[in-house]
Amino acid sequence: MARAVAAWHADHDVWLTPTLGAPPPRNGSFPLDSEDVAAGFGAMTDYVPFTAIQNATGQPAINVPLWWTPEGLPMGTQFVGRFGEEALLLQLAAQLEEAQPWFGRRPAL
Repeated sequence: MARAVAAWHADHDVWLTPTLGAPPPRNGSFPLDSEDVAAGFGAMTDYVPFTAIQNATGQPAINVPLWWTPEGLPMGTQFVGRFGEEALLLQLAAQLEEAQPWFGRRPAL
């Protein structure tokens, strides 16, 4: 899988995906403390479908909060780079934060 991804990245500097498959859920939404661990894991894999490739291949990725729900919760955008190009992703994130600052944004509690 890592070789296939590396070949794809030969023609693409950065891959853009959502970070999550849905807005952030409430605490306790995934039943990981139940007897049926597979059920909780199944719900979680549907929630994070876009990060598994990077977890498997080890390629660098960065998540930045570029979108916000109407309730003020951050929605991440994932940028994936070529192997060894972490600096490119950090530069991109810095430019995005400068253009659309997110440091001071907090959802209502």
